[in-house]
Amino acid sequence: MKILRMAAAAALAILAAVSCKSQYDAVMSSTDPDLKYKAAFDYFNQGKYTKSAAIFESLSMITNGTMRDDTVQYYWGLSNYRFKDYYTAETNFEKFTTNFPRSPFAEEARFLRIDCLYRQTLRYELDQTPTYNCINVIGEYLKEFPLNDHLSDCSAMLSDLGARLDRKAYENAKLYFRMEDYQASRVAFRNVLKDDAENIFREDILYYIAKSSYKYASLSVQSKQKERYLVFMDDYLNFVSEIPESPYRKELDVLYAKSQKALGRYSGSDELVNQNTKEFDKERRAEDKALFRSERQNSGKKAKKSEDN
Repeated sequence: MKILRMAAAAALAILAAVSCKSQYDAVMSSTDPDLKYKAAFDYFNQGKYTKSAAIFESLSMITNGTMRDDTVQYYWGLSNYRFKDYYTAETNFEKFTTNFPRSPFAEEARFLRIDCLYRQTLRYELDQTPTYNCINVIGEYLKEFPLNDHLSDCSAMLSDLGARLDRKAYENAKLYFRMEDYQASRVAFRNVLKDDAENIFREDILYYIAKSSYKYASLSVQSKQKERYLVFMDDYLNFVSEIPESPYRKELDVLYAKSQKALGRYSGSDELVNQNTKEFDKERRAEDKALFRSERQNSGKKAKKSEDN
């Protein structure tokens, strides 16, 4: 008896599935706009976004040029957006905003397109063309709709995208320092601030400018050292005048004392300089080890996430 009940239940489930599939196929093959329109919204409201998207796409060829045209096009894009197919949804919304600039859905479609573009941007290590594109589209949106309901969302996106570009510029310049090309390193870091004085890594950049000029001077031939130590002193004074309480101050003070000594201007204690140098080198090694461990952990997490996906 139990086996019969299970078999009957299975048969009903199969019948329901076949019936459901047949209903969807019937809607897809129908040319009745009212039937397709109602079915598309029924699937959409049930959260069956792949089906609603397919029906809205099919319906768009029937309703083209009619009063329903903008509604169908908008919900076609919204169905793809809700299904998290952001690439297709962005294409939908871009086409929608071009064809229906005065639609009641236009403003929301513009924002949803921005959200799709934002979700397709890449990590700072990768190509930032999508980031620049997204920033430009946000700017156009805010210019056209200055009093929209998504100001806080746009502000958060711009902040994140700007930080990503700042990080890429900073890390690119830092490559020269890691390669021990200190002249190129100083030039690269200065160019970062020339292009964007408000870079969020400004303190680190000013530090590396000074550190690069010191390294360049200390490794130069003796005949060139004087002028290059003087460049470092300018960089040092620029740094401490802007950020006197920086954690980098301790190290740069030591380098400044060493530069003065090299130029015959130092009147302090050699023992104090050497002690501070040892202390800082110890702290720096500890920080480098901590950073290395952190980067390894992050790489492991990214690899695991990639495998899971």
